[in-house]
Amino acid sequence: MRIRHKPNAVPEMQKHGDIVLFNPEKNKGKWKEVFGRSNPIHLELGMGRGKFLTAHAENNPDINYIGMEKKNEVIIVALRKVLEKELKNIRLVSFNAVYIDSVFEEGEINTLYLNFSDPWPKDRHAKRRLTHKGFLEKYKLLLTKDGHIEFKTDNRPLFDFSVEEFKSAGLELEAVTYDLHSLQDPHNITTEYEEKFSQMGISINRLIARVNK
Repeated sequence: MRIRHKPNAVPEMQKHGDIVLFNPEKNKGKWKEVFGRSNPIHLELGMGRGKFLTAHAENNPDINYIGMEKKNEVIIVALRKVLEKELKNIRLVSFNAVYIDSVFEEGEINTLYLNFSDPWPKDRHAKRRLTHKGFLEKYKLLLTKDGHIEFKTDNRPLFDFSVEEFKSAGLELEAVTYDLHSLQDPHNITTEYEEKFSQMGISINRLIARVNK
């Protein structure tokens, strides 16, 4: 999906500083204070235009949701969805997920979502994949002792790579499917990419993994 430059994105985001956070590092270990309540925290890395995140927040008002995205042109789209739905349990973070451990304290996150992450197809770029063991080890520290990671992708090579990385990182695979939509899971919330690829007849892969601490 082509991203159009939005010159007024940042000024508009700054008007809603209670929702969009540009310096999230200062909230490390204090995210429950940011939300003003001690409910579980669910984080989506690379949230895109926010369809997945806002749908979850709307369906689960007792959960605090954080969307992390480095592209302001798509954060602004997500922000408008949050405002339209008047959601109080979402914060949007303008930040690069590579440095996630500078934003969250150990055990601060309950569930982590990775949806259609950049596959970085060249072998020499494997360490940049958000499902590489190096990243998974970071996530394990930031998740609670019974925390979960949910990962979706249409890219089968990336998915096969990721399954082995999750195993190598000592994460317990609770569910693995290579054709998510064939399950007709009523609890599955789709992303923009997921809808596009599914309509093209492309299978969606998903895994759910649990931390064992």
